[in-house]
Amino acid sequence: MPYKSISDLPETIRIVLPEHAQEIYLAAFNHACHEYKSHAGKETICFEVAWAAVKKKYSKGDDGNWHLRESR
Repeated sequence: MPYKSISDLPETIRIVLPEHAQEIYLAAFNHACHEYKSHAGKETICFEVAWAAVKKKYSKGDDGNWHLRESR
């Protein structure tokens, strides 16, 4: 099921990710929900796609927090 806003994301996502990463997660999750709407196991796929999108822009630091990756 797509999320309407960041405030609708699971609490664990809202706690660990910075706001910009939450926006990326939300957009990727919702897009995957639309793309895989008739696929069995859709929810798992949507979570995987959303995390993959976040990990393209952010990495988890040694401090345990998520940080924006440096531009190359």
